[in-house]
Amino acid sequence: MRNFDIFFVWIALSVPLPAAAQALAISGTVSDPQGKALAGATIHLVVGPDELAQTATDAAGQFRFEGLIPGTYLLRGEFTGFAPASSSFALPGAEQVNLQFWQMATQHDSVVITAISSEPSVELRNSEVFNKTLFSRDDQVLQQLNAGISAGQHEGGGKSLEIRRFGFNLDHGGVNGGLKVLLDNVAQNQGTQGHGQGYLGSLKSLSPELIQGVTVINGPFRPEYGDFSGLGVVHIRQRESLPDAFTLRLQGGNLDSGRGFLAWSPSSAKVDSYLAYEGSYTNGPFVNPSRYRRDNVNGNYTRTLNENEKLGFRILFGRNDFFSSGQLPMDLVEDGQLDRFGFLDPAGGGRTKLGTASGYYSRTYANGANLRLDGFVSRSLFDLYSNFTFYLADPVRGDGIQQHDSRLQDGANAHFNGFHKIGGLQASFTAGGNFHDNWINVGLYPRVGREPFGVTNRTNAHVTNGAGYLQESVSLLGGRMIASGGLRYDLFRYGLLDRIASENSGVQSSGRWQGKGSLVFTPSRLLPMTLHANYGRGINSADARGVVLRPQGPRLGTTDFYQTGLSSHLGRVSLAADVFVIDHSNEQVYIPDDGSFELRGPSRAYGFEAKASIDLTRRIGLSGGITKVANAFYRGGDTREYISNAPRFTGNAALTVANWHGWSGSVRMRAINHYRLDGFDPAILALGHTVFDVGISRRINQRMDMNLGVDNAGNRSYWETQNYFESRVSPLSPVISRVHATPAFPLTVVAGITLRLGGK
Repeated sequence: MRNFDIFFVWIALSVPLPAAAQALAISGTVSDPQGKALAGATIHLVVGPDELAQTATDAAGQFRFEGLIPGTYLLRGEFTGFAPASSSFALPGAEQVNLQFWQMATQHDSVVITAISSEPSVELRNSEVFNKTLFSRDDQVLQQLNAGISAGQHEGGGKSLEIRRFGFNLDHGGVNGGLKVLLDNVAQNQGTQGHGQGYLGSLKSLSPELIQGVTVINGPFRPEYGDFSGLGVVHIRQRESLPDAFTLRLQGGNLDSGRGFLAWSPSSAKVDSYLAYEGSYTNGPFVNPSRYRRDNVNGNYTRTLNENEKLGFRILFGRNDFFSSGQLPMDLVEDGQLDRFGFLDPAGGGRTKLGTASGYYSRTYANGANLRLDGFVSRSLFDLYSNFTFYLADPVRGDGIQQHDSRLQDGANAHFNGFHKIGGLQASFTAGGNFHDNWINVGLYPRVGREPFGVTNRTNAHVTNGAGYLQESVSLLGGRMIASGGLRYDLFRYGLLDRIASENSGVQSSGRWQGKGSLVFTPSRLLPMTLHANYGRGINSADARGVVLRPQGPRLGTTDFYQTGLSSHLGRVSLAADVFVIDHSNEQVYIPDDGSFELRGPSRAYGFEAKASIDLTRRIGLSGGITKVANAFYRGGDTREYISNAPRFTGNAALTVANWHGWSGSVRMRAINHYRLDGFDPAILALGHTVFDVGISRRINQRMDMNLGVDNAGNRSYWETQNYFESRVSPLSPVISRVHATPAFPLTVVAGITLRLGGK
């Protein structure tokens, strides 16, 4: 359409129309990923390749175009820091079209953390925390999500975290429902792992500087996520490029700790890319120094094929080595017989290596539909040297074990989302599939020092998981109600070749349907309140060794998650609250004889959550949230047995300052209560804690920032993880049932400098 064609269109629009062909109008609201209205967003009205008009949203985030004629149009929205959002519509028919920004611009130095719109959620996680804080451990990243997650170190930093959520202990992420964690759509939970089902140790290769966005889902409410998603999903997405050609961050602090991050991100018209290296080292506060060394290499290459298509490739390599004091008997520490940061086995610790290559393709269609295809291949090596019970089983050589996992895995995902009409109602359709394949050499070996002297278990496992899903969402009552329903099916195949006892080899399979549903209702556009109701069934797979050895037992655990609540956005204040009921068909328990897991009896938990976020000023924000589990117990039986090993209360709060006269920073609080370590005896408790962390950043100039991080600012003496079991601390000592715990890091101060060169 040439310029004089546009002129005649506007002449036509300006001429009064007869009553039978009255001029039409379109209006709408523009919002950020959390649903908050955005003032000052630029909105373009487009026909074909040409722009007819543009406007800006008002203080309420609203826009309007009038005097339109029948036809098909496109709205394109732009706002600083976000990738453009667009939506097509036809007149007559549409009365209102809303735009929501979901994706951060690739060259904007910010992080956006979102929650799925069907859930009662508010913005509690300011990007300044990720941009300016000097992280040195992966638990610090998860703690900042303020999603009711309690994460604790097991081995002083090198081993995977223990995850606790909604009153359940998920071990290292994959039992009792599980918390599914993905990095750029690559699942991080490792099934049939040498140390626990759903092990999350690969998160050690994540560099916080490369995080672009995180999506948090409170339960199994989305069909695209399958195994280990029963208690929620954390999907981390990395950047495609960095805002500067060169980025250098150097940091150091007490406890013999140091870290460096270096990234190169060249500027190109059609290519977004970077190559980054991260290296860190610490001895920690331990009498037996942890000697924790971590090296990560991360790269991305994304080529824009045209305005609607992208093709990209990623590489990731990580390794870490560490020594560990393990979990110590608390009674010996309290009596002064053992230093809080002491040790009983000097050879504890581990080493891992991980390499992943992945590719992805995305296409956006003219009607706003989107297709994404991705796949990956990964190779990992893992050895963990543990000693849980010291001399309980073998008073001569001790109970030290080496847990080994050598793994080749590959996978692929396809996801499509499109828009259509159902009887004149606007609807959204989602469909896709997942495939995940694991070839695993897993073993358990008794050891003295770090030298094995026998074989307890050595198995080759082959675990395959294929799935398909679909979901339909319909907008009702003029957009005030959104109803969604989804369905997913997962099929698992477990193959086992026992290298020690061939009679234990075999193949088993299992499949399960999972339904999803949600309802979002806004009673009135004049009342800033939205009601939510969600249901989802999630699954968590069992260890392949347990499935084959106990074929008569359950092979998949299910989690039925019911949630209802409300949320409100009123000016600078956002509030949300919900109540939940969680039913597990089976809990996963560890079988020490063969190092596997099995599923046992049903359980239930129920409680509530409350969250709030207040923008005190344009630069200062206050946020907080609590998760309270009223009860968690096994169903059935003559005597009530309660769920143990997880807090019933989790709280988070943060005061954040963003770019105030060059200063940015945050004061963050995290807390858990005392909790049971035995299902029958309420007197056996783990100690709770309240901890404060501080992060401060000062922009010196456009090229330099000074950073300061203070972890455990109050120098609180507390324990990261606590467990109750029998142990014998020396060959001649008595066998005692006691609490064993991992000490938390004391006051840790880290200072750093960040240099940025070659701004784009």
